[in-house]
Amino acid sequence: MKAKEVAIQAAVDAMIDAGLQRERQTAVDEIFALYKTEGIENQRIFNLYLEQVLGANNDRMLAAAVVGYRRARDGALVTYPHTRLVLTRLLKAGYKLAVVSDAPRFEAWLRLTSLGLQHSFDVVLTHDDTGAHKPDPRPFQMALKQLDVLPERAVVIGDWKERDILGGRNAGLHTVHARYGDLYSKYTDKLETEGTEPDYVVDDLIELLGVLDQLNALKAED
Repeated sequence: MKAKEVAIQAAVDAMIDAGLQRERQTAVDEIFALYKTEGIENQRIFNLYLEQVLGANNDRMLAAAVVGYRRARDGALVTYPHTRLVLTRLLKAGYKLAVVSDAPRFEAWLRLTSLGLQHSFDVVLTHDDTGAHKPDPRPFQMALKQLDVLPERAVVIGDWKERDILGGRNAGLHTVHARYGDLYSKYTDKLETEGTEPDYVVDDLIELLGVLDQLNALKAED
């Protein structure tokens, strides 16, 4: 979301330079309001926005927005601290890893590849693959099936409670809220949705290793 916020601000600046008569923060707020209704991964958000404020599309402003967005996003998209360390340790320990994303397939692969993570996961499932959006349990169930892992032996870690945590809970997984990455609360209308409280909370990805140790110890006691 940090990368998206920076990219939207850059897109708005580009549209204003191309002739959009709008205050910068007003335009940014209007676009994120559209994301609320149209979905945070909507790939036509600038088309929709220009149609909303101008009554019709404008190719000059649209092109400026797309180019500004992509340049800023590519510069702002970085991994969180300890990401590569944790992935390496999990892989060496024999964990099976999956990505479950609401993004379009190509967009998800672009992000993974730009970060050098395209070989880190056994399964990558996107909305194009599942046909469903989180918190629908089906994407998680598809991931479990492809990984050949039972729900009670699986953990989902995500930074969006209303999608990742609720979706994982709906599919019977253990849930971990990545609080360090949660910038979504201001983009959701329901901040207290039943079922969104996670089993565990981490403020740094490296803390996930401790959570897994706890879960494995509990399983051993059973």
